[in-house]
Amino acid sequence: MEETAPISVNDLKIDMARREATLGNGVLDLTPKEFDLLAFLASNKGMVFSRKQLLTKVWAYNYAGDTRTVDVHIRWLRQKIETDPAKPKRIITVRSVGYKLEG
Repeated sequence: MEETAPISVNDLKIDMARREATLGNGVLDLTPKEFDLLAFLASNKGMVFSRKQLLTKVWAYNYAGDTRTVDVHIRWLRQKIETDPAKPKRIITVRSVGYKLEG
């Protein structure tokens, strides 16, 4: 079994092997899909992904309908990892494109 080094983005650490994310010294209480989304964004730090791309990569399906489930999960993640979720500094919205994780 291949060991994967934890991903670090400033004080945010994602341990893929343990499926655990920490912020500072605290363990984040994430749902499995929140973890998958955060891990994907952290693995591709700085890259912008559309809602449709995130559905394909994180949810593993093509969905022609409403992509708001991505927005909801982003909002939940922001509530858990941002100092001020209304003014995010980590998960950034790129207007008319999608989302990215900044360091």
